[in-house]
Amino acid sequence: MDPVRHLKISCFVLALLVTLGTVGYMGIEGWGFLDALYMTVITLSTVGFREVHDLDAPGKLFTMLLIVFGVSVLGYIVGSLAQIMFEGQFQRIIGRKKVEKVIEAMSGHYIICGFGRMGSLICKEFTAKPLPFVVVEKSADIIEKLKEEGLPYLHGDATDDETLLRAGIKRAKGLVSVVTTDTENVYITLTARGLTPDLYILARAGEEGSEIKLKRAGANKVVSPYLIGGSRMAQAILRPNVVDFIEIATGREHIDLQMEEITIPPDSGFVGQNLVTSGFRRETGVIIVGIKKASGKMVFNPDPEARIDRNDTLIVLGETQAIQKLENIVGCVPSAAEIIMKNWRKPKP
Repeated sequence: MDPVRHLKISCFVLALLVTLGTVGYMGIEGWGFLDALYMTVITLSTVGFREVHDLDAPGKLFTMLLIVFGVSVLGYIVGSLAQIMFEGQFQRIIGRKKVEKVIEAMSGHYIICGFGRMGSLICKEFTAKPLPFVVVEKSADIIEKLKEEGLPYLHGDATDDETLLRAGIKRAKGLVSVVTTDTENVYITLTARGLTPDLYILARAGEEGSEIKLKRAGANKVVSPYLIGGSRMAQAILRPNVVDFIEIATGREHIDLQMEEITIPPDSGFVGQNLVTSGFRRETGVIIVGIKKASGKMVFNPDPEARIDRNDTLIVLGETQAIQKLENIVGCVPSAAEIIMKNWRKPKP
């Protein structure tokens, strides 16, 4: 059990003993409240003061029992305090409180369940974007790694309602479940969907047939790393130049050319215009390779007269600075949670 929890339980038991001792002296000896409380305190603390009043036989027996239990509880409290100090629990508590405050301030963030190989790669991409996120991990060893990397984390089981609620699932924009087993991913998906019906959930599928189960559990999208990896390797043989282009366009390490998606806000001044009148290409130099309509329909290589509606998502290709300029023109302003994430990872001295 956590030493801090030990200490809380011990303090509760001590308060209970003081209450019982006070009530006991009032009932057995007929003393007033102040005398009974004073006698209880000096008995539990074993300071050696004289009794407030002479005790009869029942009072002496009650005092002996109170001493035995009181000394045991006080010894347990001292041991818990020593363990907290020697194991650096104070520093851990302070660090934990800091993380909890960051998570409580988040809104529109993503919850990443599992910090394995896939989870760590997702965190790197989110950090580079940057996107606000919190990692939920139950392994104590991996938690230490998260501390070293300075990532916001929550130690707990993502299949539990309480853990996801502490991670701010009610305020979250999406959840990514990439734990090691498909069974856990299904449970996490079910739990998340039950807590937040309109949450976007992305889940990892490892075994064949798991994709259907995850979608039935409520996942919006399911990704199979083995299927994608096998298909990518085959395409690298069949269409190597196409694969090279996709890697350049989507890889974070290539800063000269990026492929991004930009959502048109409902209050944007470009709502109702078409691609020509918007001047996106003329002003920024980006290429709009597709438009995902709010209905979910994807328009590839859109016509210059294609209409721009609210909540449409533009799939654009261009240099990083040009994409950032287009985001500013469209009106994509960083959310408060994104600002928190930028300030969270301060450079180490």
